[in-house]
Amino acid sequence: MATINFVPDDYIEQRQSSRTNLLYLMLLTAMLGAIGVTFGFIKMRQRSIQSELAILDARMNKAHEQIAQLEELKTKSKTMMKTMVMTAELLEPVPRSIVLAELTNDLPSGVSLIEFSLDTKEIQIHKPVSKNAISDSQYNSKSATANNEQVGPEIKTETNLNLKGIAPSDIQVASYIANLSSSILLGNVELVESKELEIENVKFREFRLKASLKPNMTLTKEDINEIREKAKETI
Repeated sequence: MATINFVPDDYIEQRQSSRTNLLYLMLLTAMLGAIGVTFGFIKMRQRSIQSELAILDARMNKAHEQIAQLEELKTKSKTMMKTMVMTAELLEPVPRSIVLAELTNDLPSGVSLIEFSLDTKEIQIHKPVSKNAISDSQYNSKSATANNEQVGPEIKTETNLNLKGIAPSDIQVASYIANLSSSILLGNVELVESKELEIENVKFREFRLKASLKPNMTLTKEDINEIREKAKETI
């Protein structure tokens, strides 16, 4: 038996077209919503990145300021060190560089200086001052004590040197001691220790010396220039 459809074909096509359009509209709305959400997320990320960039810029500026301050402090420190060295050389009667040059100049052939230390200390010297005896009888019993009464101590500077080196034999060590003893700078040169030392199957004498700078030693400009010239020739 044949089926008779009383719904017009135009109506059916219109209904299908409306459903399709509604589906497209829903898809478009969903796509626009997704685009909007994405755009909003991107804007939020941009704001966050801009905020982080602003913080980084502030940190960079602060770091540049700290670097500039550090460079300024380094410059000031170098200037202060130069001033301190110049002041020390002015205060020291004999600059340490001159002492080291003199020690190098006096080295015999084959002798090497491997350690050098210089120690400066202040010592107090008490000197008795005699007084005229008092004629009054009540002070006669105290005259002996008065004659030996001491005034304030005199302070002197003493500079001691400690040397360590190696030499082929004790003959060179003795020659070095003789050279130091005849130096215009040093006095009281003494041998502290001398022992055998083997380096790469070669025997040497390891020695230790102690000496002191002569008291009240002051060098002229000519003496300093002569010592430096000898040091250059040695090098």
